[in-house]
Amino acid sequence: MSSDGYYNNSKKTDDICEEVCGQASRAAMSLSRLRCMLRGFDIKTLIILFVFVPVFIFGIYLHGQKITYFLRPIWESPPRPFHEIPHYYHENVTMENLCSLHGWKIRESPRRVFDAVLFSNEVDILTLRWNELYPYVTQFVLLESNSTFTSLPKPLIFASNREQFKFIEPRLTYGMIGGRFRKGENPFIEEAYQRVALDQLLRIAGIEDDDLLIMSDVDEIPSAHTINLLRWCDDIPPVIHLQLRNYLYSFEFHVDNKSWRASLHKYKTGKTRYAHFRQADVILSDSGWHCSFCFRHIEEFIFKMKAYSHTDRVRFSHYLNPKRIQDVICKGADLFDMLPEEYTFKEIIGKMGPIPHSYSAVHLPAYLLNNAEKYKYLLPGNCKRESG
Repeated sequence: MSSDGYYNNSKKTDDICEEVCGQASRAAMSLSRLRCMLRGFDIKTLIILFVFVPVFIFGIYLHGQKITYFLRPIWESPPRPFHEIPHYYHENVTMENLCSLHGWKIRESPRRVFDAVLFSNEVDILTLRWNELYPYVTQFVLLESNSTFTSLPKPLIFASNREQFKFIEPRLTYGMIGGRFRKGENPFIEEAYQRVALDQLLRIAGIEDDDLLIMSDVDEIPSAHTINLLRWCDDIPPVIHLQLRNYLYSFEFHVDNKSWRASLHKYKTGKTRYAHFRQADVILSDSGWHCSFCFRHIEEFIFKMKAYSHTDRVRFSHYLNPKRIQDVICKGADLFDMLPEEYTFKEIIGKMGPIPHSYSAVHLPAYLLNNAEKYKYLLPGNCKRESG
């Protein structure tokens, strides 16, 4: 008891928070302040807060794209199905009978055919394409830019290799368009800009009403007999998509038969516009090959990964490591570590993991098989790529 009659409790407290939080002493250590702030949290809560939450956030950062693709069936409905036209062909069946099997009549003379492409860097695949289509194409139309879709400077690769395409020179309409080099712009805007320029180049090439126009990327190759059928038959649809066998890296990795973006049009002045999206509901079955990322050199893979419209898929710099790319090719895995782009859980789960190896080289472009040694990297059993 104090001299004035009041009790004075001078007992020291062991409560750190009394000193740190209660008195807010500037001399209190940071660790003590933290312990004060966390007073009342048990050990399980702290583990969740400081271990599992950061791991969860890091997992979302690494695999968020996979999670989004896996859940795609929840937030996106599949497109309406195509009306698939059965495709009949045998080399010993007459063209009149082939047209009849498709419900069409044969013409007195075949239509003219124009093959138009935007070119980036696919010299070997362009060689296969043009040799496959050469007997039936009236005019080859090629547009090249000094810019990628992602506004990266690009050499004029076709122009520097034009000498090896002498065989189509009399039928070639070549154009070059300067890039706009607008950094940060959506790559699909530059792509659309170049496709509009290709419309103009087609007019320079002399396309007319009722001519047939092939709209497809360089690596989407219609088979020769498909184009011959469509140029000889009357009553074909004005726009028809071409179902192609889907391959990745080479003809060793057969993904599926669902490539559909290639199309053939009966040209109509003022109405036909060069595009690479769905433009009709009919599709002709088994009409050729789509060989995506089918390059000879590792550097070509790296260039395309950085240059094409889906450049956002290169989420980490190590994706561009040459050794990693080579390993991915031989495994048949995905360069961008993505899940399949499908619309049902059944299809997504069914396609997860590497693509199974195929050892069939039946029904491939004739020029490829006739020059197998030169293009062996495209054939089964030859996954190793050249450097440089």
